[in-house]
Amino acid sequence: MRVGGVVRLGLGWSARAVAAGVALVSFAMMSASADTLKGALTQAYQNNPTLNSQRASVRATDETVPQALSGYRPRVTLTATAGEQYLDSHTKTFTTAGGRPTTTYSQTSGNLGLQQYGGTITQTLLNGFGTASRTRQAEQLVSAARETLRLSEQTVLLNAATAYMNLIRDAAILQLQRSNVEVLQEQLRQTRDRFNAGEVTRTDVAQAESRLASARATMLTAESNYVTSKSTYRQVIGVEPGTLAPASPVDSLSPRSLQAAVEEARARHPSVTTAMFNVDAAVFQVKIAESSLYPTLNVVGSAQQTYGSAQALTGVQSFAGSVVGQLSIPVFQGGTEYATIRQAKETLGQRRIDLDTARDQSQQTLTQSWGQLEEAKTQSQATTTQVNAAEIALNGVREEARVGQRTTLDVLNAQQELVNARVALVTAQRDRVVASYALLAASGRLSPEVLVLEVPIYDPKVHYHQVRDTWVGVRTPDGK
Repeated sequence: MRVGGVVRLGLGWSARAVAAGVALVSFAMMSASADTLKGALTQAYQNNPTLNSQRASVRATDETVPQALSGYRPRVTLTATAGEQYLDSHTKTFTTAGGRPTTTYSQTSGNLGLQQYGGTITQTLLNGFGTASRTRQAEQLVSAARETLRLSEQTVLLNAATAYMNLIRDAAILQLQRSNVEVLQEQLRQTRDRFNAGEVTRTDVAQAESRLASARATMLTAESNYVTSKSTYRQVIGVEPGTLAPASPVDSLSPRSLQAAVEEARARHPSVTTAMFNVDAAVFQVKIAESSLYPTLNVVGSAQQTYGSAQALTGVQSFAGSVVGQLSIPVFQGGTEYATIRQAKETLGQRRIDLDTARDQSQQTLTQSWGQLEEAKTQSQATTTQVNAAEIALNGVREEARVGQRTTLDVLNAQQELVNARVALVTAQRDRVVASYALLAASGRLSPEVLVLEVPIYDPKVHYHQVRDTWVGVRTPDGK
């Protein structure tokens, strides 16, 4: 039967095997307070270091907008100079007395204190729309960073779902292999008893011993896989795993048809939207490069108060102020500006090609994920039938072996086929769930909002609006 959207594995072994064997769902449901897949996704969304790093990257990119907007704002500079100065001045004076010219020489020398205080304010009025282009480019880069963050969220959530299901699968397989070892130990004991009674040969005993040794080696491999999956779970989700509850596929959240899914992936997948914003940023980079060919007009106001004089000991103080317009017309700058423009245009062409590549890649990934989900559905049904048939076959072989119509090897082979079928079913159930999440990610829908995770959603717009119009200050909005 089905519990929580996952097929419960029926165990048709001996009473000893039934007591020891644990299937995928029964293992996951040993505790009423078991961890859930949705809870694991919530933990990953909050704790994953890769996701937190990408959020910090977006916040850093937000600062490029106020940097660009600073081109609209005035630049103010204050200066102050103070010191002691020695002045030695020689002068010559011509006078006329009684019709005769007279030359008088004089010398003055001494120390004086000199202080100068001033300020300059510069306002750009025209720069070939360079500031406007830089601002719009920065805004496009911020949007691209947000889409990259959305892609990181999808990757982390998909990795978390995969790690969760891998741990369930490997835990169930480990329990199946342990149960298989116990069954084979019992089989070996019975075979030895029959050998001592003269019912079977030494060959039968050797076959049972060989199969038990192989099962023990497989169990050790399953233990290693379980430890690895547990470590991966801790790394991706950020907490130690508890008892894991069963998980259901999320088919209902995916597009209904392959065509609709392809169209959505080509338009909404984060890798595509990131490439679109990069194209827009490259367009404005061309405009920024072209602005170097236009005139620049600045208004400069300055004022300076001086105490003392650098020319005369008798100077007490002076004040000077000015407001001037500065017009700069570029004529030729060695050809750098033209090379920069051509370079920006080539980069724009590259970004457009990258956009086409991203769309094709998204379509390919979506189509592949769609096919893998369909395969997983079919595989889950097929392995369920395989398990049921293997159980019936094992019970029949055992009964036939009791009346001498089957050999010990026949029983061992039927036992191994059932174990393999159960492992295949566990794997198919895992693939079924993971494939549904992979399809959701391929269509661009894998997000905490769509999954309805009970967690505060990180909104990058909050930080953006906090810093966009900030003129002064070095503290970030979170207090650092």
